Amino acid sequence: MNAPVLVDAHHHLWDLSLRPQPWLDDPAVASIRRTFTPDDLRTTATHPVAGRRLHSTVVVQCIAEVTETEDLLALAEREPLIQAVVGWADLTSPAIGDVLDQLIAGPGGGYLRSLRHLVQGESDPNWLQRPDVERGLRAARDRGLRYDVLVRDHQLDQAIRLAERFPDLPQVLNHAGKPDIARQDLVEWERRTRLLAGHPHVRCKVSGLITEADHTHWATADIRPVWDVLLSAFGPDRLMFGSDWPVANLAGGWNRWAATVDELLTGWSGSEVDALLAGTATAFYGLSPVAGEGGATAPTT
Repeated sequence: MNAPVLVDAHHHLWDLSLRPQPWLDDPAVASIRRTFTPDDLRTTATHPVAGRRLHSTVVVQCIAEVTETEDLLALAEREPLIQAVVGWADLTSPAIGDVLDQLIAGPGGGYLRSLRHLVQGESDPNWLQRPDVERGLRAARDRGLRYDVLVRDHQLDQAIRLAERFPDLPQVLNHAGKPDIARQDLVEWERRTRLLAGHPHVRCKVSGLITEADHTHWATADIRPVWDVLLSAFGPDRLMFGSDWPVANLAGGWNRWAATVDELLTGWSGSEVDALLAGTATAFYGLSPVAGEGGATAPTT
């Protein structure tokens, strides 16, 4: 039997010599203003979670440029660590279908599994319900793609409406909807998260939490209230582990987050651990299944 594996369902890569990342101009992120490669991730991600070592990953777009998605797809084609790409395309464009067809037909196009837009940066409280956006989402759905939902806690109503209006589009909430862990202001976040979790086709990434906490002074106890809500709302079979590396370096890094998850998994059953650390991501993104200790594999979609 193969040993059980760990899937990182959310990380980023960028090569500043190839393409600028304007968001890195912010002084608050100066410490990660450099190129990050798959080899950097391999070197960094050494802490096991529930005895599992990093096996495969899902790399996620950072900027609103199709060319970045093309680069990530080409990288996935030659990089065995990467099994799927969450890309970007302009959902509002009348040509969205053609753009997606070109991406899928291009180098590494088979690795394109989902799209994402930085809705967190949109001022329109109904951006995900705009008619042109919904047209783009239908184009993604019709091509078998999923959608990664990136919103802040106060924007979760958009995600709820998206789930209501697109029950046949597989969706995953990124970074648990960015709860305000630093201030422990979780009441409205919890209410909205539970409403979103009421839609069975929605999954949730347990990722990006440490950067929503106090970057310097956070502890496991600060993360646990959010963890407990996610477990109660979604259940372990609809949660997936993600590192949000290298952004996670702003608040402790890949290994510290892995050690925190390892601690929070205390008392979980083997099947629950497998769902969070591999099975949910494998099924949602259609990754190549890997046999675990019991020989079971996660289905692909």
